[in-house]
Amino acid sequence: MNFWFLLLLGFITYLMVQRSVAQITRTPVWLLWLVLMTPALLWTTWTMMYGGKQPPPRALMIWPLIVCPVLYWVLFQWGRRSLKGTQTEPQKVAELQPDIHNTVESASVRPIEPTEETQLRNCFPWSVYYIQDIEYRPQAVICRGQLRTAANTAYQRIKANVEAQFGDRFLVIFQEGFNGKPFFVLVPNPQLAKANTRAQQKITRPGFALMLLVVTLITTTLVGVRVADVNPTTLASNPADLLKGLPYALGLITILGIHELGHYLTAQYYQIRSTLPYFIPMPLFLGTFGAFIQMRSPIPNRKALFDVSIAGPIAGFIITLPLLLWGLAHSQIVSQPEKTGLLNTDALNPKYSILMALLSKLALGSQLTSNSAIDMHPIAVAGFLGLIVTALNLMPVGQLDGGHIVHAIFGQRTAVVIGQISRLLLLLLSLIQPEFFPWAIILLFLPLIDEPALNDVTELDNKRDIGGLLAMALLILIIMPLPQALAQLLQI
Repeated sequence: MNFWFLLLLGFITYLMVQRSVAQITRTPVWLLWLVLMTPALLWTTWTMMYGGKQPPPRALMIWPLIVCPVLYWVLFQWGRRSLKGTQTEPQKVAELQPDIHNTVESASVRPIEPTEETQLRNCFPWSVYYIQDIEYRPQAVICRGQLRTAANTAYQRIKANVEAQFGDRFLVIFQEGFNGKPFFVLVPNPQLAKANTRAQQKITRPGFALMLLVVTLITTTLVGVRVADVNPTTLASNPADLLKGLPYALGLITILGIHELGHYLTAQYYQIRSTLPYFIPMPLFLGTFGAFIQMRSPIPNRKALFDVSIAGPIAGFIITLPLLLWGLAHSQIVSQPEKTGLLNTDALNPKYSILMALLSKLALGSQLTSNSAIDMHPIAVAGFLGLIVTALNLMPVGQLDGGHIVHAIFGQRTAVVIGQISRLLLLLLSLIQPEFFPWAIILLFLPLIDEPALNDVTELDNKRDIGGLLAMALLILIIMPLPQALAQLLQI
């Protein structure tokens, strides 16, 4: 490993730890930093001692990636225990919660009048949530107290009481405080100010979505021509060669579109206002930057957050599997070159990914050996990119699908720590697979804090917890290289 790269990695890691968790644990920052840097330091020491010709043993490559995150988690929790039982300060809460300015429109007046405080207190029955303190801010009313019943029951009861007293003036948010105690926040309902605007009445914009889809079909077709090994100089004399780019284009657009439709339809089920899927065309690289939807109303609870978030990767993965298997079955086996890469679709070494290796062996059987690589059919290329898109979206960081999933399972505070560890692990993995390095850098700049659901306290059921853990297992199967023992078993 290059010394200067290690120095840069150490500097970035220290800044990440300092900014993200230094305020929520008393464990020294240098100790947390040292634990995270241990894998890179071990690998660098090995390289300095034995040179690049002798790679580190597999145990030295894998075990630090398992032990160090666990140790980091233990040290973080150990430092945070001393904060239990202390009064949560608004400034500390703000560090874990998204800025309220991002949730509602800025207000210059107090949300309720002093004469309305009695009405507000009456919304909190002592047997449900014993209110102890009301804090007024220009953009919110923060109500703190003791939860005396099940979280979901308390939220539904108090939400109904607030609506009975104040109508739809407020959104009622239920969050877990920094000290582990749940609290309520009443924020002015931003939908009231927009209720009569044209943008509020119509947000789907099907014409715009269709235009982006057509442009993306064109850009991905042009890229698909290169994927199909068509000489671009012959297109002028033989325009029919453009049709050879359609298999790649249609395959990739189908995967991305189904992924976003999974989000969209689930959001509609929970009555969350959202846009149609919008594609992002790009004339270079893959032909598109992907697709996205925008949700224009709050997510009601962690159950809805989980279902909307996981629906996209599941839908995209389900359509990716048959396309990838068909494409692999129609791909060609070639000799493995001396130098290959994760995105070298003309001579792909499937052992870069556990799942890719298993699917390649299933599709190609005995044709695939330890010395062979795959010259991928355009449909296989689209399916392979679908796997990568699924993996990147499942990264448990911030506002990615995986970030939403771990937030829904573990809560917002724990999701911040998981996101911190995950992007460091991806940065370390990029030392083995350099193609992940650009994405690892992007993750460093993504905010770790995810926007909360209205009821962000009620936990998920066991079925969803298991589903989320299976999604994380799928992420590992896609991004982790094939272990040598399994490669020998598969004879590849």
